[in-house]
Amino acid sequence: MAAEGGAAAVVEAASAGQFHDVLQQPGRCLVVVHFWAPWAPQCVQMNSVMAELAKEHPQVTFVKLEAEAVPEVSEKYEITSVPTFLFFKNLQKIDRLDGAHAPELTKKVQRHASSLTIPPGSNDNVKEDLSVRLKKLISAAPCMLFMKGTPQEPRCGFSRQIVEILNKHNIVFSSFDIFSDEEVRQGLKTYSNWPTYPQLYVAGELIGGLDIVKELEASGELDTICPKAHKSEDSLKDLINKASVMLFMKGNKKMAKCGFSKQIIEILNNTGVEYETFDILEDEEVRQGLKKYSNWPTYPQLYVKGDLVGGLDIVKELKENGELMSVLKGEN
Repeated sequence: MAAEGGAAAVVEAASAGQFHDVLQQPGRCLVVVHFWAPWAPQCVQMNSVMAELAKEHPQVTFVKLEAEAVPEVSEKYEITSVPTFLFFKNLQKIDRLDGAHAPELTKKVQRHASSLTIPPGSNDNVKEDLSVRLKKLISAAPCMLFMKGTPQEPRCGFSRQIVEILNKHNIVFSSFDIFSDEEVRQGLKTYSNWPTYPQLYVAGELIGGLDIVKELEASGELDTICPKAHKSEDSLKDLINKASVMLFMKGNKKMAKCGFSKQIIEILNNTGVEYETFDILEDEEVRQGLKKYSNWPTYPQLYVKGDLVGGLDIVKELKENGELMSVLKGEN
C-alpha cells in the first residue's frame, strides 16, 4: 500500500486484499475510502480535500481506491459513479457520500470522528450533546427513517417492509442505520419514548413504526403525510423534450462522473450532432422517476424527440451498424 505525505497520509489500496487489510488496521476505528478515477478532474480535486482532512484528523484512516481498477470491491459496494466516499467503523459500512461535495465530506468526517472518543468525566455533556445530535438527525430530511440496515440492504423484516411501502408510494426519504451507532440506537428509544425500530419521522415529528405506517397506508393518509418523491409524468416529459437529443447521465458534457457516461459522450461528440445533458446525480426525483417512467433501470439514458433510444450498449450497437446518425436525426 502506497501513502502520500507524512504521518497524516492518505493510503492507496491497489487491490481487494489491500482494501480489506486497511479496514482491519489495529487502533483505527474510522476508515474513509474514496472510490475515484484518474480521468475525472473532480476526483483529483477531492483527493486534495481528503489529504487536508487527513492532517486535521490523524485518528482517521483515509484511503484512495481506483474504482475501475478494483471492480470486485466497487461492485460489492454498488459504486456506480465517481467520486464516491464510503465510511467504515469496526469493519462495518456506516455511511456514504456520492459526488464531489467537499463541505458535506468535511461535515461527515467531523461527525463520525467526534464519536470515536469520549473524554472522561464528561457524561453530562455527552447526554446534552446526544440530545442535540438526535434533534439534528430527526430533522436532517423532511422524512427520516431510522432502521436496521439501509434501504438497499435492510437487516430485518420490519425495516424491509417499511422501505417497500415508502418506495411503493414514491415517498422520498433519508435513512439512518441504527446498527452503525449504538449511542443513537439506545438514545432515540428514550428520546422518543418508542422502544423498537424502525421509526419514521416527518418534519421532525415521530410518526411511528411499521404498524402505524401500515395503518396510514390502509386509510390513505400516508400520501398526505409524507413528501412525494417523483416528479409528475408531465414534468419528466417536458425534461425529456427539452432538446431534440437529450442525454440523462452522471455528470455533464464537460465532466462525466462514471465510465459509461464518459463513453457515450465521446460517441455523441464524434457524430457532431447537437445534444443536451441532464445530471441525474443533481436531482434524486428525476433519477428515480425516470427509471419508472421509461422502465429502464440504469444510466446513461439517451432520448431522441422524446423517445427512449437506450443506454450505452444500444448506442454502441447503433454506431457499429451505421444507424446512429439516422436515429439521432429522428429518421428511424
